[in-house]
Amino acid sequence: MDPDYWHARWRDGRTGFNQPDGNPLLQRHWATLDLPAGSQVFVPLAGKSPDLLWLAARGHRVLAVELSPLAIEQFFAEAGIEPTVTRSRYGTHHRAGAIELICGDVFDLDHEALSGCTAFYDRAALIALPASLRQRYADEVYAALPPRCRGLLVSLEYPPAELDGPPFAIDEAQVRALYQRDWSIEVLERQNILANQPAFQAQGLTSMHNIAYVLQRHEAKSPQ
Repeated sequence: MDPDYWHARWRDGRTGFNQPDGNPLLQRHWATLDLPAGSQVFVPLAGKSPDLLWLAARGHRVLAVELSPLAIEQFFAEAGIEPTVTRSRYGTHHRAGAIELICGDVFDLDHEALSGCTAFYDRAALIALPASLRQRYADEVYAALPPRCRGLLVSLEYPPAELDGPPFAIDEAQVRALYQRDWSIEVLERQNILANQPAFQAQGLTSMHNIAYVLQRHEAKSPQ
């Protein structure tokens, strides 16, 4: 993950990945997780997603991380919220109500930072990472989530030869290769979205799907 690349995209306004109305797969399938009220939800590479507000409105505490300070500034400005700002070894923390948004590197988060997250929502993180970082992401960031954590992962599928991401194409086989050792995996929906993606059609894509998965982390193994 090249920080300069993402800083430039936010600076230049090349944020077509942002969904102003929120993600429909989140809205359709989140209830499947059956989370208790007050559960803390981890949202990696959150950008300025309105999904953070959607999750908070459903009674969750949201812990998000984002590399771009500009994205965070825009999130709070557009939401009309003034956050309090503190700093820690994880980055700069912006807190307002039930939302805490850390400006920092997702790979700096550890068990201590994520121990309270009983759920996660990953729409923009995995598909933003090049192949060289995906296994590290699964082995370090997801591994820092507590046992029995469960969440919603949204990935993209398209013919990889037709587009050089990000966003990257990550099919079901790749998702299972990354996570099945430590997580149970269930496909909830495979949604054909190409008709609503004129920019990707213009780049020559012939098919494009969003896939929603539920992942649940296995119980911790008892010491022998």
